[in-house]
Amino acid sequence: MQYSHRNTNGYKMPVPHPPKDSELSLFYKSKKHNSLITDHGFTLVEVMVTIAIAAIAITIAVPSLSSFTMQMRVDNEVTELQRLLLTTRNAAINSGQNATLCPLKVDDTCENSRNWKGRIGVVSFDGLIKEREPIQAGDSLNFNLNSVTYSPSGQLSTANNSLLIFSYCPNGNTDYCRGVGLSLSGRAYLSSDINGDGKDQDRNGNNITPH
Repeated sequence: MQYSHRNTNGYKMPVPHPPKDSELSLFYKSKKHNSLITDHGFTLVEVMVTIAIAAIAITIAVPSLSSFTMQMRVDNEVTELQRLLLTTRNAAINSGQNATLCPLKVDDTCENSRNWKGRIGVVSFDGLIKEREPIQAGDSLNFNLNSVTYSPSGQLSTANNSLLIFSYCPNGNTDYCRGVGLSLSGRAYLSSDINGDGKDQDRNGNNITPH
């Protein structure tokens, strides 16, 4: 039904009828659709800003991740070396015979060299007990003797009064060098950052370096 009212001149003016429910429904659907398009769209500027932020985040994160991975590798290597020394000591005590940690030949006997970067192992009177594969290429593992031999008492049978310490350094970064020291009693200990400079020292306070 249409309605009307009179204007000041006495003419009847038609009054538009309210929109039907179907027309309102179509209007709101169209408006909602346009709103979704607007809400979920991205401008070129927004995309470029997002890419720039991502690039900055990657630039910051990658070196940190690389340093963390390097440090973890060094920690794992020196811990494994400490376990090998403990195994050597225990083998000597348990067997009542000398046991030796040394670089290995192809036939699993001691090589009589200082090539600690290659395959090394624990050798007792009855042969090879345990071995470790070569370290990662480019890293260094140095020690000032050809072997470490324990007597049945658990002490070092190697006659040497100097400080005995293995030094492990990752390729191209001496800040992450760590060491495994040997006391006169034969016990192995890991180096630590004694003076708080971010580098490991031995028990005499000397920085662990390749040698």
